[in-house]
Amino acid sequence: MSDKITFTIDGKECTGKKGQTIVEAAKENGVYIPVLCHYDGLKPAGACRICTVRVGGRNMAACTTPIANDIVVQNNIPELEDMRKAIVEMLFVEGNHMCPTCEKSGNCELQALGYRYLMMAPRFPYLWPTKQVDASIPKLYIDRNRCILCLRCHRGVTTKDGKHIFGPVKRGDRTMITADPELAAGMTDKQAQQAMDICPVGALLKKEVGFVVPVGKRKYDQKPIGSEIQGN
Repeated sequence: MSDKITFTIDGKECTGKKGQTIVEAAKENGVYIPVLCHYDGLKPAGACRICTVRVGGRNMAACTTPIANDIVVQNNIPELEDMRKAIVEMLFVEGNHMCPTCEKSGNCELQALGYRYLMMAPRFPYLWPTKQVDASIPKLYIDRNRCILCLRCHRGVTTKDGKHIFGPVKRGDRTMITADPELAAGMTDKQAQQAMDICPVGALLKKEVGFVVPVGKRKYDQKPIGSEIQGN
């Protein structure tokens, strides 16, 4: 029995393998679906919902929904694009994002999506919340002003025996990412760099390396997000 699956995205015939999610299969077929909480190699979380697509008339998270034979996926339609733009706007107003002074500017996925969706002034009022910066970790800063609670760090940065170094605490609008003091104290340079790389924004920064790549030569300074995927 073949594992090959055929389906369509916005009228384009696509193929994938059994077990792939819509995001994974779309990428292989040259179709861009925006993501923030999704990261290749990590278990999908479906936390940010910016990857929402429409399947059979229902909105679903493309990072957690598996492909199936003959499904019809709507991705690039005005209603979904406006919803995605609204999510980006909400993430900006719910934090304290100062792009011109952020060490991740030019490498930030949230900033890049703001450019992609031509965000000028958000439709929502800025909340200007009081957020803490944790500099107690020997090799990292946690700047919660920039954190979007994607949980990539929680899922992707672990010790050799599988313990999570980062994790969410509290609930509701008080939820924040923190690090286990003992595990964080033992982080290697490699783990600290991994944490900084896996974070889509500037919430996790390895100490003393914030501007190693100068502004103007960073990933999204050269090409917009999604342009690495054919036709986008």
